[in-house]
Amino acid sequence: MTTQTDVLVVGAGPAGLTLSALLATYGVDAVTITRYASTANSPRAHITNQRTMEVFRDLGIEERVRDVATPNHLMTNNVWATSFAGQEIARLHTWGTPVERKADYEAASPSSMCNAPQHILEPQILAAATERGADIRFGTELVSISQDDDGVTAIVRNRETGETDTVRAKYAVGADGARSTVAEQLGFPMKGETGLGAALNIWLEADLTKYCEYRPGTLYWMAQPGNDYWVGSGTWINVKPFTEWVLLCMYDPAAGEPDISEEALITRAHQTIGDPDVEVKIKAVSKWQINHMVAETYQQGRVFLAGDAAHRHPPANGLGSNTSVQDSFNLAWKLAAVVSGRAGAALLESYTQERQPVGEQVVDRAMKSVQDMAPISQALGFAQGQSSEDGWSSLKDLFAPTAESAGRRDRLAEAVQLQNYQFNAHGVELGQQYRSNAVIDDGSAWPESDRDPELYYRATTKPGAPIPHAWVQQGTRQVSTLDAVGKGRFTLVTGIDNDAWRQAAADISAELGIDLDIAQIGVRGDYDDVLNTWTVIREIGDDGCLLVRPDRVIAWRQPSRADNPAEALRTALTGILHR
Repeated sequence: MTTQTDVLVVGAGPAGLTLSALLATYGVDAVTITRYASTANSPRAHITNQRTMEVFRDLGIEERVRDVATPNHLMTNNVWATSFAGQEIARLHTWGTPVERKADYEAASPSSMCNAPQHILEPQILAAATERGADIRFGTELVSISQDDDGVTAIVRNRETGETDTVRAKYAVGADGARSTVAEQLGFPMKGETGLGAALNIWLEADLTKYCEYRPGTLYWMAQPGNDYWVGSGTWINVKPFTEWVLLCMYDPAAGEPDISEEALITRAHQTIGDPDVEVKIKAVSKWQINHMVAETYQQGRVFLAGDAAHRHPPANGLGSNTSVQDSFNLAWKLAAVVSGRAGAALLESYTQERQPVGEQVVDRAMKSVQDMAPISQALGFAQGQSSEDGWSSLKDLFAPTAESAGRRDRLAEAVQLQNYQFNAHGVELGQQYRSNAVIDDGSAWPESDRDPELYYRATTKPGAPIPHAWVQQGTRQVSTLDAVGKGRFTLVTGIDNDAWRQAAADISAELGIDLDIAQIGVRGDYDDVLNTWTVIREIGDDGCLLVRPDRVIAWRQPSRADNPAEALRTALTGILHR
């Protein structure tokens, strides 16, 4: 049997499910397959940043995700200690919760970060997709995939019955993870390294409330004498406050594989809890590798990569599933525009142009964050192969009232502050800058800031940037400027002097057969800038406009009224859509 569809999505993790939900929302006929019988069966990725929550806001599921996730205020503390019951070594406020960073995060987005482990996040995205009619086939694996000038042919197998089927699609997306069959069979070129480290994820239940409720957080780093930091005692990742966890332990395969018997895992857990009376229940254990890989291109002909199939890196910075979801938000509207005939196929080239540099940045930042952990163990005086006695002595000396110890504490403090590049990297999380054939550059420079661009996000309306957030008033409702755009449609954001732009939008929308909304944002506009916040950051006049894509990215900017608004808008839209 042959199934005909517009888009075949291979994989149903965060990237594949988000893509499926968006394509269904946009009315695209698509089939999604996954070899697994269900959504994720373990926590895996968990940090969910503001930009990803904005995607879920666009999909209408932000509240659902927030309801099942751990809220931002319970993610506050990163704790370094010898054990939960043992000596605390250092602490850092993270994920936008430090007093000096809260305003940055709140000003940048209407959405808050949260901790949404993959096994509770994926069902929320799946529900949105199925409610909108998405065709998602679990227990169905990809056997082979090929393409020609007219489409993609995939042979798929039902893993329960063994029956095979042929899927013929106009386009396909490999969102099938780090061992992507799509990437392998079609020979997508990759750059980077694999096997840079090995780790265990031990999913367990243990009630550690009394050790956490006074210092709530997502990550608890246990560093014990006798162990090098990264091949050492373990990192506790909170899944459910504060009774469910993943214990992450690094190990050296050259020294042999770790004992993963239940008895050994419980012993390992108790070692870093420091309290043998805490009951530990092992739920599952898995092994994984640290990789530093990114695809050189995200497109080959009619096939694309998204998520871990395209970028593979350590969990540092919590960017993995976030980048995956954002890949799909970028790609979905472009596929919808092309398969419906509203855009030329060249629009799809912008996916690699925009997302591959982001993937490369994320992979490099995550790897750098791993390397930047080393100064902590150096400051502690811990080393691989060190005797336990020497390690405890070094730790005792660290907190001694001597000048030498004070110098070591200064070095420890510096090492901990360096972790802001992992745990408060707001510029990395939100500051994507797109340069592509789906953005019309106005020749202006990207605004410079006197603050570190990795740590701090700088709002701008330069084409290629996501539209900035500001709270505005719509009737009696307070809404974000982000709520005025997106949802699968182009939007022309104008100031209050917009009669000419309004007429131009109506004329060009009818002429090109595309949905083009008008959002008048300004003082006493339809979206009333009562706080004057938008006026300060918009970088256009009352008679100017911003053309915002369905993924909320600014595609074109006109600072003031054009001599011929209709012609200017027509030129912009036909250029962006490659009409």
